Amino acid sequence: MMNKRLIECVPNFSEGNNLSIIKQITDQIESVPGVRLLDVDPGKATNRTVVTFVGAPEEVIEAAFLAIRKACEVIDMRNHKGEHPRFGATDVCPLVPVSGVTMEEAVEFSRILAKRVGEELKIPVYCYEYAAFDEKRRNLANVRNGEYEGLPNKLKDPEWQPDFGPAEFVPRTGSIAIGARNFLVAYNVNLNTTSTRRANSIAFDIREAGRVLRQGDPVSGPVVKDATGEPVRIPGSLKKVKAIGWYIEEYGIAQISINLTDITTTPIHVAFEEVCKKAIERGMRVTGSELVGLVPLDAMLEAGKYFLKKQERSTGIPEKEIIKIAVKSLGLDDLKPFAPEEKIIEYMLASEEKHPLIDMDLAAFADETASESPAPGGGSISAYMGAMGAALGTMVANLSSHKRGWDDRWEEFSGWAEKGMYYVKALTKMVDEDTRSFNMVMDAFALPKENDDQKKIRKEAIQSATRYATEVPFKVMQLALETMDILESMATIGNPNSVSDAGVGALAARSAVLGAFLNVKINARDLTDRDFAEDLLKRAREVEALAIEKETRILEIVKSKI
Repeated sequence: MMNKRLIECVPNFSEGNNLSIIKQITDQIESVPGVRLLDVDPGKATNRTVVTFVGAPEEVIEAAFLAIRKACEVIDMRNHKGEHPRFGATDVCPLVPVSGVTMEEAVEFSRILAKRVGEELKIPVYCYEYAAFDEKRRNLANVRNGEYEGLPNKLKDPEWQPDFGPAEFVPRTGSIAIGARNFLVAYNVNLNTTSTRRANSIAFDIREAGRVLRQGDPVSGPVVKDATGEPVRIPGSLKKVKAIGWYIEEYGIAQISINLTDITTTPIHVAFEEVCKKAIERGMRVTGSELVGLVPLDAMLEAGKYFLKKQERSTGIPEKEIIKIAVKSLGLDDLKPFAPEEKIIEYMLASEEKHPLIDMDLAAFADETASESPAPGGGSISAYMGAMGAALGTMVANLSSHKRGWDDRWEEFSGWAEKGMYYVKALTKMVDEDTRSFNMVMDAFALPKENDDQKKIRKEAIQSATRYATEVPFKVMQLALETMDILESMATIGNPNSVSDAGVGALAARSAVLGAFLNVKINARDLTDRDFAEDLLKRAREVEALAIEKETRILEIVKSKI
């Protein structure tokens, strides 16, 4: 799915309590073929629901329009109250490029949607962020200034005429902001206070816009203005961060509500740590935090590794363990359980992908291999042996990083463990890939061959699939060989109590190379492109020789220590 042209859409609807209304809106999204609804996150106190869905650009635009239209029908802004700023039934509707789509294209798609909403639904539409036609409309806070209650006057202001739709106040629906932006993380930090004012003081401390400078009393004193008459501001400590404080009756606490508009500039863990610091300075304490909507996997991994490094612990551990550290360190399960498979966007997208072998337990994998089916066969087993070899090297590195008396070397071994985890994941993926390549060959042989055209197509398909079925085990050979550098290092400098594990890892890696080579040979014999086949076999023989040489060297080191 990640190879397709994908856009994420994250509309915010001004209803967070009536689940029936929310369902009517999300049903519209799910009615569009090819669109996948990833997350629905209602908030009672904010009376707002953040919805996340993905799909091809044209499909996403259609789903977004249907959802906006339904929101106009089922949400009445005349009765709306909530903690979050808002000015419309569908308050904001940003498009976020995920894969195969540039920001420039996302802008064009968002303007197509905005034009359609304005013309067909007859509501005022403002384009914001990258889709803004005017620089002052880039910032959502400026576009939404005055909120719903200020719309009648705003729409009369020549400077704030909508980009699409009529410049008329629609009492039931309000207005809408449609735009294109980078991935934004909506993130709330929980405080041990009920004071909105105190929460706001921290929000002003950290947000990029900071606070207005006042003479005398910092709260009630007169505003200091510059030569142009604009208020002078004291900037906050974090770049690309928007924040406000509010009280959440649902939880009985105050929160800092944060928008991280560029997590490469200010990552989640940096924002969390800064709020913790400012809270302590003001006599408060952070009790946890929550993510609204979805978060990129890299952001969670970066946070987990940050906290592991603070503990001087290895970061070369399985991904799920890093995620667990991030969740506990950020207190993401403080208010409600945090399910990574439901909150991390890559996990949501990957849930459609099938991994028939990887997802099996060991007993089932062994039974499947022993069955009458020709796959999984030697290729998949070779890949798995390689993964186990890499896993053993990674284990030795992790044990070495925590060895008593080696505290000053934790970072050195953590680096080796991270390298090892890369090969564990890469070779594990090849377990299914080898069987998939075999099935591609079988599918090609099953193609019809009733006439010359069909025979030609079938022949080309067989050759293409066979070539791939030769390249896959060769890749396994290369990966398994590369793991032997880690195993040799761990046998040489790693925890001496685990040196035998490094030796077993070397045996497994060598076996993976030699086993995969057998698959290269048996598939290469059927290739009509003999130049390609002979070149690949030559390179495979070189890899085989290096693996045998490395295995011998590693075992000599192991035997000298046991």
